[in-house]
Amino acid sequence: MVGRKVIFLAFLFCLSFSKQLEIKADNFSADEKKMVNILSGSVLVKSNEDVLRSDKLLIFTDKNNKPLKYVASGNASFKILIKDKFYTGSANELIYYATNDIYEANGNAYIQDLSTNNKLYGNKISIDKKKQSYTVFGLNNKKPARFIFNLKEDFK
Repeated sequence: MVGRKVIFLAFLFCLSFSKQLEIKADNFSADEKKMVNILSGSVLVKSNEDVLRSDKLLIFTDKNNKPLKYVASGNASFKILIKDKFYTGSANELIYYATNDIYEANGNAYIQDLSTNNKLYGNKISIDKKKQSYTVFGLNNKKPARFIFNLKEDFK
């Protein structure tokens, strides 16, 4: 067990060279051939102001242990900062593409702007932090994307 902890701490050290990253979980395993780290049980990932929580998290890396993609499932939720605004959300599955700084919420996807209380619902929501853009997809005509906006009283 001590060997796994050392490997995991070394992995975290490699990840932290560009920004601070903290990962907590009840269980950890690594498959070096498949270049994937598997965390389960009360998973918590903090990267500066961004927070990701789930029951299970897969971290896919390149040959240098640099993270490429995070896939969170089971009670997956997040809080992210985009241009001085905090957003929270949840979905059946959350994917973070580290190289592009893109979040993707799949299945019962929901996101809320905490400053305005505006809400987006859909089958899939894509958030591009670099471009500060959002794309929302409905499931089909029976379950379209839904938007709830709080209008200011100034609009008369």
